This record gives sequence, C-alpha cells and structure tokens, in this order.
Amino acid sequence: MLVLFADTDMDLTKKEAKELGYKLISMPYSIGNDLIYPYESWDEFKAHEFYEQLRGGTLPKTSSISEEKYVEYFEPEFKKGNDIFYVHFSRNMSGTFDAMDKAVEKLKEKYPERKFYEVDTLGISILGYVIAKEIADLFKNGKTVEEVLEWAKKEVKHYACYFFADDLKFFKQSGRVSNLAGTMGTLLGIRPIIYMNDEGKMLNIGKEKGRFRAVEKLVGYFEELSVDPKEHRIILASADNDELVQEMKDKLEEKYGKGLKIETTTVNPTIGAHCGPDTVGLAFYAKHR
Repeated sequence: MLVLFADTDMDLTKKEAKELGYKLISMPYSIGNDLIYPYESWDEFKAHEFYEQLRGGTLPKTSSISEEKYVEYFEPEFKKGNDIFYVHFSRNMSGTFDAMDKAVEKLKEKYPERKFYEVDTLGISILGYVIAKEIADLFKNGKTVEEVLEWAKKEVKHYACYFFADDLKFFKQSGRVSNLAGTMGTLLGIRPIIYMNDEGKMLNIGKEKGRFRAVEKLVGYFEELSVDPKEHRIILASADNDELVQEMKDKLEEKYGKGLKIETTTVNPTIGAHCGPDTVGLAFYAKHR
C-alpha cells in the first residue's frame, strides 16, 4: 500500500488533507516559549485570532523538525509494510529536509524492502497547495507512482505563485526573500511583489504603492502568464484579509467570466510567521514561473 504525506507549510488543513488522502507532517512555530505544531497542538487554525496577535506586535519564530520527529511520522507506515509518497514544500526554503534525509536513510536500512518517494513542489503555501491537490487527483484517477513522478518532472515548474507582503518586518526577521530591501516600508504604503522562482526560492520582483494596486499587479501577472485559465485550479489566499481576496476574485471574473475554478484558502500560521498579516497571493497554471 502507498501512503501519501504532505506538510502543513502548504496550507492544507487537517480536514482537506484527509479528504485528499494525505497524512500531515506538522511544521512548527513558536510564540514566546510555546512550541506549536499545527493540527497537533490544536485541531483548528483560528486565523483571525493568530493574525491579530501579529498585528499587535507578536513576532513568531519557526523551526525545523528533527530527524527523530520524521522517524515518528514515517516508521509506523514502513512497519506496516507500506511505501511512502511525500509531497513537500521547497527544499531550498528550509534545512528540515537534511533531517528528513537522515531519517529516511536510517529507516531504509531497517526496512530495506520499503520505498520512499518524494515530490519537491519548489513552492510553499498555496503553490505547494495547488500541486498537492493535483497530485491527489492523479492518484485518485488511477495513475501509478511512476506516472505521477513523471508528471511532476514536467509540470511542477508550470505552477506559479505571486503575492505581496503588507508589513516587511516579518520578512525582515526571517530573511527568506532574496533582494528584498529592508528599507522598503509600510510607512510609505509600498508593497513588495514576490514570487517563487524555478529553484523554489522567494524573490522580490517589484513593488506597488497600496494594497489595491498590488492586487491589480498580481492579476496582471495572471493575465500575462496563465494557460487555459478555465481549465485549471486558481488558488487565492490571504493572511486574514478576505476583502482583498474578494477584490482579486472579482477582477479575475470580470476579465474571464464566472467559469473559473477559483478556490480560496488561508495562509497557514508557520508561513504567516514569515509573511505577516494581510499578505495576499494567487497560484495558477502558467507558461512558466
């Protein structure tokens, strides 16, 4: 039997993961001395409450999980005789995968007949989310492991993600965005436009003044790069700003009509610790990233 895994850094809720057939690996964050594992420390993400804490000055920190923690996730499946297929966020975003590699190597020595497969989405948050959903569909439609891995080789880099940050102090603390000017400030109303590149890294590629102009910029990238927009999922997400998500949805439907396969979700707290509240983005099938 093949068991699918995904991680919480890709915005999947516990309910969605179960519906899609995934077991979740929880990527932690800490507030003060409290280390919190999404969907293990609590069952439901109370997004507004979390992002209000951040608006009030709280600066959460994130951390990798240990080799031992990966063993806890994977060994029960190997012990049952199951193989594992893990769809995960970008290796280039975290050192956690060094620990994962060591755990898998150790487990394969103990269970040499078991197989471990992985797909690096080269993304995080909604970019990983949309790819995880596509892969779940492929398996439900009867595709083999080999077929899904081949699909991933060809298609992962055709999924694009563009977003803007509302308050740079969070990204300034995390240092996760390349060439982001630390002086680019919310006092001036400037929102940096960020995307995930082919290496699975976040890169600042522009800026706009004001939230609504930043939304227009994201829609512009969609218009420029999307392929067959009515045939593919479009994922919209925010860190607790439904108004801007609705604004982006309205603009897309005004341009392309009501037949778009738009889904909305909320940025998970571990990623929210990096991007901060009121971040807004979209992920879609594209000519290229």
